[in-house]
Parts: sequence; C-alpha cells; structure tokens
Amino acid sequence: MAFISDNFLLQSEAAKTLYHDFAKAMPIIDYHNHLSPQQINQNHTFENITELWLNGDHYKWRAMRANGVDESYCTGNKSDEEKFLKWAETVPFTVRNPLFHWSHLELSRYFGIEDLLTSANAKQVYEQCNAALKSPEMSVQHLLQKMKVEVVCTTDDPTDSLEHHVEFGKKTNQAYTGKLLPTFRPDKFIMISAESFLPQIEKLKNIVGFEIPDFETLLIALNNRINFFHESGGRLSDHGLETIYAADFTIEQADKIFKKAISREVLTAHEALLFQSAILHELAKIYHKLGWTQQFHLGALRNNNPRAFRNLGPDTGWDSIGDWSHAQNISRFMGKLDNTDQLAKTILYNNNPTDNAVLAAMIGNFNDGSIAGKVQFGSGWWFMDQKRGMEEQINMLSDIGLISRFVGMLTDSRSFLSFTRHEYFRRILCNLFGEDIKNGELPNDIEWSGKIIQDICYNNANKYFGF
Repeated sequence: MAFISDNFLLQSEAAKTLYHDFAKAMPIIDYHNHLSPQQINQNHTFENITELWLNGDHYKWRAMRANGVDESYCTGNKSDEEKFLKWAETVPFTVRNPLFHWSHLELSRYFGIEDLLTSANAKQVYEQCNAALKSPEMSVQHLLQKMKVEVVCTTDDPTDSLEHHVEFGKKTNQAYTGKLLPTFRPDKFIMISAESFLPQIEKLKNIVGFEIPDFETLLIALNNRINFFHESGGRLSDHGLETIYAADFTIEQADKIFKKAISREVLTAHEALLFQSAILHELAKIYHKLGWTQQFHLGALRNNNPRAFRNLGPDTGWDSIGDWSHAQNISRFMGKLDNTDQLAKTILYNNNPTDNAVLAAMIGNFNDGSIAGKVQFGSGWWFMDQKRGMEEQINMLSDIGLISRFVGMLTDSRSFLSFTRHEYFRRILCNLFGEDIKNGELPNDIEWSGKIIQDICYNNANKYFGF
C-alpha cells in the first residue's frame, strides 16, 4: 500500500503548485549536521541498511525502547538483521510520530519502496535495501549528489585536524560536486567544570605547540584554531548549551578562575559561570571579526538516565527538553556584543516550544539593518523537528518577525538518508502558504509566493552564509 503520494502534506491546489513548481527542485544547503567528514571524503559505502539507517540514530532507539524492545537490539550485540527486524516491528507503532513519516519518505526516495514497513515485509525490505546498497550509486557521495546537496557543514571539535575537509576540497572528478565545510564547536573549552575540560586543554596545547598557562593564551590558542577552520572553509560556529552564559565578568577574574582550574582546584558554580560567560563573549568577538555566523542550540537537558549514561555514554537517546529561562541571558549576551558593534550573524534554536515567542521576539532587538535577517530564529530543532514543531516555529516567526528572510531547514542528523527532512519541511512550508492563499490571507499570486518559498528553501541561506 503506497503511503507517500506526490501531494503528501499538501492540502490545497496552491500548496501543490508552490511545492512542485517552486520548492521541490531547489538545491539544499545543510548548514548544520553531524555527518562523518571521513565517510564523505572517502565516499563510504554501507554494508547494509542497518549501518546506514539505525546505527547512531537515538531517535529510533528511543522509539524502540518505548515499544518494549530490549537494548541489545538498539545499541547492543544483536546482528544487524535482527536489529532491523526489531525496528520494522516498531515502525507501525510510531504512527503520528515524525519517525513514521521520515522512515517512509526515506524508503521511498532512496530505495523506491512505497509499502508501509511492518514485521510482515521486514525481511524482504531488508534484503531489497541491502541489494540496492551494493550499487556504486548508493555510496555517500552519490547520495548527497542525488539529493542536490550543495553544502554540507559538519560539526567539529576545535582540535580536529580537518584532514578530510582539506583533502576533499583538493579532489576533482568526484561523485559529489558540493562543498564539505567544518563548523567550530568549542563547548568542551567552555564547560570548565566538566571532566573533559583539562584533557581538552592538553589536546589543544599539543596541537598549537605552546603552553597554555593563562586565559589570554587560551584565547590565542582558540583563535589559532578558528583561523585554521576559516582557512579550511569554515564560516560557522555552533554551541550546544543549556542557556547562554552572560554574567558580568572581568578578564582578570576569568584568568584567575582558569589558573585555578588547571591547578585542579575545585571551582564554585559562580566561578564556573563567570569563566563560561567570559570565554563565550570573547569567542563571539572573534566570530564577528571573521564574518562568521554563530549558532546557539539552547535548552537540552542531557543524560537524564544515570544508569543508561553509565552503561552507554552520551548521545544514546536519554536527553530531553529543559526548562531554563533564556530571555535575560540572551539579551545581556547579545546586547553587550552589539554595544561595541561586535555582534556576529546569529542563529538561535530552542528545544522547548514554550520559548518560541521569546526567541522570535528577541531576534528583532538585534537586527540592525546591516544585512537582512542578521539574527535568525532557527528552524524547529530536535524535539520540535516535526510537523507541529515546524509549523509553530514558522508561524511564530511570521507573527513577530520576517518569515521571508528565514534561512530555512537543516538536518542536524547523523544519517545520510536524512535529507528528506528538507522535503518534509518544504511541503509543510508550502502547505502553510497555500492555506493562507486559499483563505484569502495572502494574495492569489503564485509567482510572488513562489519566490518567497524559494528564498526560504535556498536563496536566503546561500546569500546569508556566503559559502
């Protein structure tokens, strides 16, 4: 039984026209994801659909656990086929969850499988997908080319060698003709009380080739790495924080706290906050100087299950929505930078839907007319990366800001099949515009609305990031 029709999610004639004639063919700029640069550079081929589709996918693991599936089928030692069969058994129970839509979109677009995935046809689908994956046309680079992905921005540690980005950029005659660019993710250098902080300082010291005895030298070392990322094509930073840190600080205080930390003395919560505020502010000034875009993913409450974290580690599906207050911190952080005209292009993402209006209103305080949409309310992220979440983000941005200047969708994914999320977003976007046209809330001028749709899908991001 075919499920994903040509007009999936498109509920009016205007929506259908906007999607098929304007949105569908637009290229993709995926400016935030967690894909492997090594797999892209080396044009990796996958042994089976489980490796491509299930490994590392904590969205699917959460659904499987909720369906009563034992951990051995998620992150454990069961065979790849056994894991796939358990996922197929779970899929029908994901009805009304975005996984139901995503999974069938991916099976359709990449493998031509239109039937619903169930335990009844699971083995057949497994074998059909595995047979398809043997084709050179299903290698990583071919998958990216197939989906018209012009730019892939991976998420990379400041100490990363970026060898795969650099090597890929020098190659010619590849299957994938787009750009592979790094994104600077320095959170481990901000969270001074974390166990990873001192090992990261040691790694940084070894890479830059000099000692890091004080805060000033730490900034010099990080600036060194930012420039290396810039030379390698990087134009973005990314921060995954509970909230933005914006306490009043002095450089002298930050220096004293840093020296205390590298001496392995215990810091108070207030000391940690002062340091975090200082380094975040100083990094943001560097981003501005280079013309970068800074991204802030705010509000995830991570590693909620102590037993699972102990046994499986982070990023295995035990994170949730947090409920921090963001408005004052964002205002102080951005206001201090803007006060000296050192505020970089900025994208703010929230993980809690109750913060939609806060972020949509906040961006308007710092759009200074220097460029269109300088400060952006980012697309629905993580727990809001679904139909309702996307609609609410689009509607709130429309209500309070300028949806026409929005830089659009990204995958934030570890899967090379996830680019159908751009299609999903585009269908939802076109449907919203189509409903407004049908209801007389927008002019019945398809060309005019179509241009706005194309801007949101591609043109705005292409101009904004300047890749």
